[in-house]
Amino acid sequence: MLDTPVLLTVSQLNTYIRSLFDGDRNLSCVFVSGEISNFTDHYRSGHLYLSLKDEKSVVKAVMFARNASCLRFRPADGMRVIARGKVSVYEVTGQYQLYIEDMQPDGLGALELAFEQLKAKLEAEGLFAEERKRPLPPFPERIGVITSPTGAAVHDILTVLARRYPLASVIFCPVLVQGDGAAPQIVDALERFSRLQCADVIILGRGGGSLEDLWPFNEESVARAVAACSVPVISAVGHETDYTICDFAADLRAPTPSAAAELAVPDRGKLKSEIEYQRVLMRNAAESAAEAARARLEALTSASVLRSPIDFVEAKRMQADRLTERLNRAAVQKVSETKAMLSASAGQLNALSPLAVLSRGYSIASKHGRVISTVENVAAGDSVSVLVSDGKFTCTVNETGKLRKNEKRQVPSDYE
Repeated sequence: MLDTPVLLTVSQLNTYIRSLFDGDRNLSCVFVSGEISNFTDHYRSGHLYLSLKDEKSVVKAVMFARNASCLRFRPADGMRVIARGKVSVYEVTGQYQLYIEDMQPDGLGALELAFEQLKAKLEAEGLFAEERKRPLPPFPERIGVITSPTGAAVHDILTVLARRYPLASVIFCPVLVQGDGAAPQIVDALERFSRLQCADVIILGRGGGSLEDLWPFNEESVARAVAACSVPVISAVGHETDYTICDFAADLRAPTPSAAAELAVPDRGKLKSEIEYQRVLMRNAAESAAEAARARLEALTSASVLRSPIDFVEAKRMQADRLTERLNRAAVQKVSETKAMLSASAGQLNALSPLAVLSRGYSIASKHGRVISTVENVAAGDSVSVLVSDGKFTCTVNETGKLRKNEKRQVPSDYE
């Protein structure tokens, strides 16, 4: 016998269907692989909304903030992942969806992916640029060390510093280098060194370990604190093959903590050798300079001027007499040449003088003080003043006339 149909509201129907999903043990914990699409990050609430799809189907999914905050990587569209969670129904829309509790990249570990994502982000910002990295001080007086107080790294660093350069003092700041509380302590230590300016260079590091162990040095906050530190930082995390985000942000990367100590300070043995070498060079240079000065002094003391100064003075006096004689001859010759030039110039000026022209029988006629150069300047009846070599006289113009074409001027016979 069939059950009597029951009238349900939409809410009752969705609630009933949800109870079926929630009561199915097969749907309480499932692993689903697929490609992320329609990804939305509600940064205010922290919830992640997305879809997982394969070649044939799509399922809606949500990851609440309490679970999303534990992700080591940032999901993105097109990324293949493996999600763990439960399947249930969202009663408001009546749509079933996957409630994700954890998510890992498919084919690449979450930490590796998070490392690559953060590295690409900070590199694009220029945080790893070579031009912003500072040189280490050649002779630091204070070495800052940030590491664990119990690990082998601090022992190796202190041993190398004491052996290579005991003149420098060590300012040690112990921190956690592993676990959830490590990154905040490292950031705080870097900020204190930067604020107090109590070190000339900082060594930040720890010994080797797994990627999970080294992860505090891959945190974005640590990388930014290293880059912002006002004191040059040497990163020495793990072994030679280990690389962290901190290594790229630091001013210098060392393959090991011991190598960082060697890079931070000079070798006193080499310094002593260099000082001795420079001392020998200076001594040899001083001896060479003294020998050259001695030879010059001997040359000066053996010079004739010092052996017989009177002869030197007499020779200079004779030289002065010869020069005086040459100067006198040159002066007489210069005066003679000047007189000749002056005489020639006076002859030329006399030849051009109007008085010389008058002495040759010419005269100058003028009217009202202006020289008459053409018949057009006078007319019959005009009174004209005539200047000759020994005086002047006045005459009256009776008539004027111009020379006809091809008519020659007549020169007085006595002039010829």
